[in-house]
Amino acid sequence: MSIAAKTDKPPYDIADLVPHSGTMSLLDDTLSSDENSLTATVGIRPDSLFATEQGVPAWVGIEYMAQAIAAFAGVQARLAGEDIRIGFLVGSRKYTCDAPYFPIGSTLTIHVARELQGENGLGVFICRITSETDSANMIVAEANLNVFQPDDAAEFLKNEISEG
Repeated sequence: MSIAAKTDKPPYDIADLVPHSGTMSLLDDTLSSDENSLTATVGIRPDSLFATEQGVPAWVGIEYMAQAIAAFAGVQARLAGEDIRIGFLVGSRKYTCDAPYFPIGSTLTIHVARELQGENGLGVFICRITSETDSANMIVAEANLNVFQPDDAAEFLKNEISEG
């Protein structure tokens, strides 16, 4: 399945799509979305959450991917006239990145594409991050993420805590 962007920029602010607040909302913007994919961006700045002198550690790429999936789910909810719901990152497979850090000053483009979505709330997304610092230093990170979005997150968490 291709993960390239296919349609125009969603008419929503990222803060209206991802149920994170303050510094935990890591994405800057959405570029495009369709019924199965979304493309978002984040600029790596000295004041970015997790930033060090070398940049943002590559492992943070998984969270960028997860938040892009949340933005995708947010767009789908808005289009359906529904409320934004909380989802959970269940796991990742085969996360790779060409570099140990995303450098300060780079702009990351995060592509997520739904590969599978069950009626039970479980989903699998193919994710890719590209970083444009200059043409000689392109960084690519890739993974498949497994996610879960229950119908009622509060009830789900209550049940998980009482069973744990």
